[in-house]
Amino acid sequence: MKKIAIITFTIFVSFASFAQITKEERQNAIAEMIKTQEHFLKTIEGLSEAQLNFKNSPDSWSIAECVEHIALSENNLFGMMMGTLETPADPSKRGEVSMSDEQLMAIIVDRSHKVKTSEAFEPSGKFGTFEETVSAFLEKRKSNIEYVSTTNADLRNHYAQLPFGTIDAYQALIFMSGHTERHILQMEEVMGSADFPSE
Repeated sequence: MKKIAIITFTIFVSFASFAQITKEERQNAIAEMIKTQEHFLKTIEGLSEAQLNFKNSPDSWSIAECVEHIALSENNLFGMMMGTLETPADPSKRGEVSMSDEQLMAIIVDRSHKVKTSEAFEPSGKFGTFEETVSAFLEKRKSNIEYVSTTNADLRNHYAQLPFGTIDAYQALIFMSGHTERHILQMEEVMGSADFPSE
């Protein structure tokens, strides 16, 4: 009996070690990445330098600064997700994840809740010109989509701690797309200002 229990435990551990996201989860994550990338490109298309650099107030971000923040975040948030994979998968911690994917996305895109960004995510001209910044985002988003398309990692059983709770590594990908959408909405708010340049 003891031998059977040991074999059963070994099989369970082996299965847990090689658990993967489902086909539907993979497709959903990729779809969100593509959708938010397309929305991003549509929003900034044809904007002049004056429009890109317009600010509603001295302490608010311009569209160009929002774009840089999005590019920085694409790198940093994906790096955070990859960092969770450095520790062993732990199915026993699933109970600490309190939000569904849909709830997480809703929280992120809700612009009524303001969040002060950390220094690592602050726009500073790191990528160079506006065009170079856009290219940096697109290149990283492309590689992130390729990762999600091919990864065999157990993304549901690795975790990250955010100010509002614990999320799993798969949800970190959802967070990344939702974060992009959040700041696209911010750019649209800038464009909706009465003082926004007409050209």
